[in-house]
Amino acid sequence: MRGDTNVQVLVAGAGLAGATAALFLARQGIDVLAIAKHTGTSPHPRATGQTNRVMEIYRRAGVADEVLRGSEGVSSGIVIKVAESLRGRVFHTIVHEDDEQDTGLSPEPFGMSSQDHVEPVLVAKAREHGADIRFGTELTSFTQDEDGVTARLRDRASGEEYAVRADYLIGADGPRSFVRESLGIKRRGPGELSHHVGVVFDADLAEHLAADKGTLFYLRNPAFTGAFIGTNTARRNVFTVEYDPARGESLADFPAERCVELLRVATDLPDLEPDIVDITAWEMAAWLADSFRAGRVFLAGDAAKVTPPTGGMGGNTAVGDGFDLAWKLAAVLQGRAGPGLLDSYEEERRPYAQRIIDASFHNYVQRLAPHLAGPDVPEALDHLRLIFGLRCTSNAVVLDDRADPENSENSADPADPENSADSVEDPLDPTGRPGFRAPHVVVRHEGTPTSTISLFTDWTLVTLNPAWSAAPVHVPELTDDTGELARRYGIGDTGASLVRPDGVIAWRSTALPPDPAATVAAVLDAVLSRHPATTH
Repeated sequence: MRGDTNVQVLVAGAGLAGATAALFLARQGIDVLAIAKHTGTSPHPRATGQTNRVMEIYRRAGVADEVLRGSEGVSSGIVIKVAESLRGRVFHTIVHEDDEQDTGLSPEPFGMSSQDHVEPVLVAKAREHGADIRFGTELTSFTQDEDGVTARLRDRASGEEYAVRADYLIGADGPRSFVRESLGIKRRGPGELSHHVGVVFDADLAEHLAADKGTLFYLRNPAFTGAFIGTNTARRNVFTVEYDPARGESLADFPAERCVELLRVATDLPDLEPDIVDITAWEMAAWLADSFRAGRVFLAGDAAKVTPPTGGMGGNTAVGDGFDLAWKLAAVLQGRAGPGLLDSYEEERRPYAQRIIDASFHNYVQRLAPHLAGPDVPEALDHLRLIFGLRCTSNAVVLDDRADPENSENSADPADPENSADSVEDPLDPTGRPGFRAPHVVVRHEGTPTSTISLFTDWTLVTLNPAWSAAPVHVPELTDDTGELARRYGIGDTGASLVRPDGVIAWRSTALPPDPAATVAAVLDAVLSRHPATTH
């Protein structure tokens, strides 16, 4: 009989959000237990594609190269079209075969690995750092009090039940989250959009696909609505087709024989003889939880939001959720921050999730459901702005970065979240304002050309003035030969920018204060929600 277990963080779910959270918690020395009711990681090639920002996170975790190995064969990017079939009439090309897909905004490339490749990499690395990850284990109940969470777990193979006591619980248990439903947290949004049959099949279609690129075709065919995805696994492809339960349709109406017929139409290959690997049903939906937190319990990934896959941001946002929770929980559990820091998780991640849902829903209407077009459909948001240009507004950012009250050009920056000019910026022309991502600039660090992004392993002060060197954070010695650092960060030769462990600018000054170290210490106390008497 397994005895009661005490851990600092219990994670329900070991998908992209849960495994990322477990990995980064374990890396920081936090005692973490992650559970999943399934017997292992996802076997399906879903959630394909990693943004540069996610690849930066994976580089920090030490798994970037392993993740990118899953991109072999499609590493040059992706082709995205709305078409009648694979070789039929094209209605709209979203990403062309010859489009340049290196934005120059990150030291990391865009990844093209799928979920079935990435999840085992994350789980293995998390275990390497000491995380306890148990598959075939189900969360059956939990309660919380002022000091922690008590959960009941069940081993699904043996039926054995046991208790776990944790300081915090992360619900990363998918769109039908037991954690969210147990908390009574409601969801809102467009809701259920469509039902799909997903067909994983093997067939040699290389001559019909772009070389060394992923292929994604949204298919609006007279016979069906669906999608075709070419994977990096030799001969492995995915086909989806919509069905309508309101008309009495179900998965049972799509036996292998019918799927083969539809595949022949989708690929324009009437003699195609595919090997069917798997046929499953899934639902496309758009939901946002009313809250991402209840006391000591947090929601992450699809438990917090469900977004259509039209845009490829669902899995990437899940990774961001897990990473954000991990560094903030670790800071609180290790006494480096006050509990108030945890308020910033919902303040930052929920508005971001809303943006992702809006953009993905817009794409869904444009690509698969033009009959839904109308004034209620959210406006499109440029993909680069979604990845690099959205602002964090919370208690973990000093939004009024006034450095010189007498200088009207650098006075207040109140950052109204409802004002798109305040909440979104063009990442190709960054401002360096607090709340935005710290720009990628190549500088000389210890004599070696280095991206600023690689410096943000902890709280970091970016400056060119040695007078800041006594600040109680990491202050790398940098040389800015081109002037790009001073310009893009807006700090000139005397100022400084305080960057959080997630690469978000927390505070900025363009002037040198009388006591730089004391100034930074006071800012840290504010953004980490800790009493000034806390040891720095």
